Amino acid sequence: MLVVKKFGGSSVADKERIFNVAKRCIEDYEKGNQVVVVLSAMGKTTDGLIAKAHEINPNPPKRELDMLLATGEQVSVALMSMAMNALGVPSVSLNASQVAMHTSSAYGMAKLKKIDTERIQHELEAKKIVIITGFQGINKYDDLTTLGRGGSDTTAVALAAALHADACEIYTDVDGVYTADPRIVPDARKLLEVSYDEMLEFASLGAKVLHNRSVEMAKRYGVQLVVRSSLNREEGTIVKEETKLERMLVSGVAADKNVARISVIGVKNEPGVAFKIFNLLAKHNINVDIIIQSIGREERKDISFTVAKQDLKETMDLLNEHKDGITAQNVTSEEDVAKLSIIGAGMTSNPGVAAKMFEALYNANINIKMIATSEIRITVLIHEEDVNRAMRTVHDAFDLAD
Repeated sequence: MLVVKKFGGSSVADKERIFNVAKRCIEDYEKGNQVVVVLSAMGKTTDGLIAKAHEINPNPPKRELDMLLATGEQVSVALMSMAMNALGVPSVSLNASQVAMHTSSAYGMAKLKKIDTERIQHELEAKKIVIITGFQGINKYDDLTTLGRGGSDTTAVALAAALHADACEIYTDVDGVYTADPRIVPDARKLLEVSYDEMLEFASLGAKVLHNRSVEMAKRYGVQLVVRSSLNREEGTIVKEETKLERMLVSGVAADKNVARISVIGVKNEPGVAFKIFNLLAKHNINVDIIIQSIGREERKDISFTVAKQDLKETMDLLNEHKDGITAQNVTSEEDVAKLSIIGAGMTSNPGVAAKMFEALYNANINIKMIATSEIRITVLIHEEDVNRAMRTVHDAFDLAD
């Protein structure tokens, strides 16, 4: 049996936790399994490296930033291999270039294209635990790239698919996927199973359990995931195509504070204007989420949308630079906002879900700025200061507690 195990930064934050992870991996190894381990950087290492970069250059070149950030995972895998060898088990650490994890050239948000598995297979056949850097790859120029924050999850799923692994386990500092963030909603309940589609919405909408691209990849290649804690032995949450449990109306509530609202005011009410705006952003790899277009007035209309906060400055600069081309009279932004979403595959066949959510927010005197829906989620944009209270209110309204 071949098992891929991914451990997040909090799981390897210090010596004690590194040895805890080493022992858990060795348990599987001693059962006769082949074990591949994917690690994130230790603790807050990546945040520290980003801070150091900005001390030197407030706007560091993306290539050089990737070169710097990739060092965090190399520290983790080397120390982990040392720990396993200290415990008498043969292991080897490999970085992205040694494995040859080929990616696109979009520094900071590269996408995995192909993984060469020969070196990994060779080390596994030599009866070693193979420890691989998450979050990073190499592009066609042999430059180091990174996959975006949380990208180690994507590394693990990609390796599980490429190696045809029997199991892919994602270890973190929580013991599964909950109906809401248990730090905000104390009576949130752990889900035993969740579908890929629901998990993708959770991941995309602020639940920091799994990287959304890892869920997309797991769904595409049929990799069943288990999310569990590295700090205890509790059973986790299984993420798979179909769940056996009776479909709940709403599976959970997610919030995302890493969001900003941009309004492009007074653009011409004519074909092609929206294309010009969003094509411009797409060319600069800026993701857009909620989009609302106002009813035209006096041959003009407004278009509002949300982006991640880290993309706000670049987006505003681009739109102001091209204001005449997109026919905008003004461009404004708002940072003190957050997204609140309810998620559930059972919503598709149950009318009145949106009304129930809006009623709960109304009763709590929480104003809604924007609304977006899909088959399995409803998202609203609200004031950031209201979001934790809103999450508890909506969670109670749908009776999701233990």
